[in-house]
Amino acid sequence: MKNALIVSPLRTPIGKFGGALAPLTAEHLASFMISQVMARTGVPGHSLDEVIVAQSYASSEAPCIGRYAALSAGLPVEVPGYTLDRRCGSGLQAVIDASMMVKTGNAEAVLVVGVESMSNIEYYSTDMRWGARAGSVRFHDRLERGRERSQPSERFGHISGMPETADNLALDYGISREEADSFSVRSHQNAAAAWREGRFADEVVAVDVPGKRGAVTRVTIDEGIREDASLESMKALRLIRPEGVCTAGNSSQQNDAAAGCLVVSPEYAARHGLTPMARLVDWAAAGCEPSRMGIGPVPATQKLLMRTGLSLAELDLIELNEAFAAQALAVLKAWGLDDLSRVNVNGSGISLGHPIGATGVRIMTTLLHEMRRREARYGLETMCIGGGQGLAALFERV
Repeated sequence: MKNALIVSPLRTPIGKFGGALAPLTAEHLASFMISQVMARTGVPGHSLDEVIVAQSYASSEAPCIGRYAALSAGLPVEVPGYTLDRRCGSGLQAVIDASMMVKTGNAEAVLVVGVESMSNIEYYSTDMRWGARAGSVRFHDRLERGRERSQPSERFGHISGMPETADNLALDYGISREEADSFSVRSHQNAAAAWREGRFADEVVAVDVPGKRGAVTRVTIDEGIREDASLESMKALRLIRPEGVCTAGNSSQQNDAAAGCLVVSPEYAARHGLTPMARLVDWAAAGCEPSRMGIGPVPATQKLLMRTGLSLAELDLIELNEAFAAQALAVLKAWGLDDLSRVNVNGSGISLGHPIGATGVRIMTTLLHEMRRREARYGLETMCIGGGQGLAALFERV
């Protein structure tokens, strides 16, 4: 099988919920990222075999956003596109899908984007199609509903949301509120240091956001980082569930962002003068109990390492998405990994944010740029997924 090479991984700054990127819908962010990857690589549009866009909160305002954004970005109509959803793992799954196409020879060049505009996720009703004879109708918040409905309640019972699953792991693994808060402070400190030291300079592309009366605001930096985060400020926050450890401060944020890259064959890279950053070595997915969805990276990573014959000790960098501090700490405890010097060195979901469909590509982008800086060989990306799944992928710098 051929190698699947990752070229020009890029991302937008990550916007706060209702923040600077809120005026841009998901299709605008995805189209922008396609244009940026094409401009950075300089490859002709007609040379692409496929466009894959990951999005977890699809909308009929831009149905099949993979195709929609490709057309919006001006790619030739002959270039097809599709969309996928594996919830939090969507972006990484898009990279995996593209890599499998290239590895098997079914494609030479696939453009991948992960996107989410959580600020623009709509309310909807299931009561209106045939009208209501009398009384009230309901509107659901698609964001909240997606978390409540991540598993069939007929089989697994009602889960109030993802914080409940993280609190379950905190109980299972003996994780305290103070541990969760300390982990969160570390995340913010790492992300703030990464910006101060210019570590995000090569991966982040500024976004111009139109405003009133023709005004334009240029967004250049992640909005959710709290450089002044401290244990004292974390302790002041209220618990989401009285019996748990999760707060707004030690949980991931809701965000807007896009990230993208090219996945190509060695022959395509040589033909177009591209410089790949890494190759996808292998990947694995695993299921787990929905009520403990955050532990998913443990079985997924175990499957991956068994297939590759590597151990955690042989990995130079580890990116573990921080859906919740308690969830990330549970995974680290299950791994028996006390030394965090290789883990989330530039922050993650708690500090940078978790724009669901974009996160998998965003994490890979940050990981590969850090691997290049350190001249690291192997990097692991692994994520928990709402509904009870884990996803893991191993990248090797080339």
